[in-house]
Amino acid sequence: MTKTIKRDFYLDRLIQARGDGFVKIVTGIRRCGKSFLLFNLFKAHLLKDGVRREDIVEVALDRKKDARLRDPDALYAFLASKTAKRRGRVYVFLDEIQECKRPAPGGREPAERKAGREQEFYDILNEFREKRNVDLYVTGSNSRLLATDVATQFRGRGETIQVNPLTFSEYHAAVGGDKTDAWSDYLLHGGMPELLSLKTGEAKKAYLDGLFKTIYFRDIAERNDLPDELFLANVNDVLMSSAGSLTNPNRLANHIASATGRQPDPRTVGRYIDLLMDAYLFRKAERYDIKGHRYLESPSKYYPTDIGLRNARLNFRQVDPGHLMECAIYSELVARGASVNVGMLETETRAGGIRERKRLEIDFVVNYGHERLYIQSAYRLPDGAKREQETRGLRKTGDSFRKMVIVDGVQPFYTDETGISYVGLMEFLLNPAILSRGRP
Repeated sequence: MTKTIKRDFYLDRLIQARGDGFVKIVTGIRRCGKSFLLFNLFKAHLLKDGVRREDIVEVALDRKKDARLRDPDALYAFLASKTAKRRGRVYVFLDEIQECKRPAPGGREPAERKAGREQEFYDILNEFREKRNVDLYVTGSNSRLLATDVATQFRGRGETIQVNPLTFSEYHAAVGGDKTDAWSDYLLHGGMPELLSLKTGEAKKAYLDGLFKTIYFRDIAERNDLPDELFLANVNDVLMSSAGSLTNPNRLANHIASATGRQPDPRTVGRYIDLLMDAYLFRKAERYDIKGHRYLESPSKYYPTDIGLRNARLNFRQVDPGHLMECAIYSELVARGASVNVGMLETETRAGGIRERKRLEIDFVVNYGHERLYIQSAYRLPDGAKREQETRGLRKTGDSFRKMVIVDGVQPFYTDETGISYVGLMEFLLNPAILSRGRP
């Protein structure tokens, strides 16, 4: 890459976890920078700290040079040879660990046998984790095989670090220049790190398109024995188109039927959505009933992990800045380690003796550390009527949690007489302290 990319948030977590006896599991969508974080940034830190090069063992299972190590027996023998009779600590980096599995036998394979064949690497990792002189780091691109199995497969001795595409602050720090120009490009092409080495819009679009065709869909289809990769693409595209809107498998099935003339089973659509989320292409934001203090099962919102991937897949046809701004804010919150849901509350008014119930939505209910705050994304607030509309839900929560409205541009931070804070998008994206209590 021609640009200098800093991933300090993730690098600091790796440094803090160094030598703690856990398996460090670095997960995230493919090509988001997991390998760069581990094999470049963290390795450089170790070398600077005095670790010898020969005490760092690197295996990239998605590369041809290490293809033979995809066999579990070969990987085990290789690691044993590299870690045996070492006096000092050995740092082991295993990239795309889900590629370590025995070849599938001919014919149809029972599900339980397939699961055992594809998860044999857990036994290898656990054995080497228990060696006192081994510090183990792995990357993977499937949440079902790694992140969700930490507690069971690693016997409570695993920790997950989920890496995301570049946030806008990381992107701007790498490209420099005017932040408004940088934001325009980021809003269109997103934050996949490899884009920083590409010069033209055509090259960036071709790269993003290629990720779907040569990596994402193929990985999902092969890993899950899908009979219809085209249907997977249909589900992906409809979900991309409705990103940030309340939906569920039934609604998506109807959209697919309208577009293709084929009426799919909503249960199949739901399964394919889960597979897309397992591959980190989407995140799900559940609805939360603020006054009822409970989660609502359906409908939910699905946000793309990267807005550039979303735009490219839709051929840059649905590039509404207000809508994409909401998606970018959601991704920024998640990248900062926040838990994010969609807020819902019901209000009741009386006019002329008639009682009317209304359902209001707050874009984001954010749990960040030990705090909660409500955030509304408002592209423009041209007048008092629009301001009243955007803040109605915030004013009706009936609690004292902080409330914030993010508007497009560079508006300075301020708080109005009702206690609602307002901040410009650039300030929010470039200043992580914005989520801490009080004025940033």
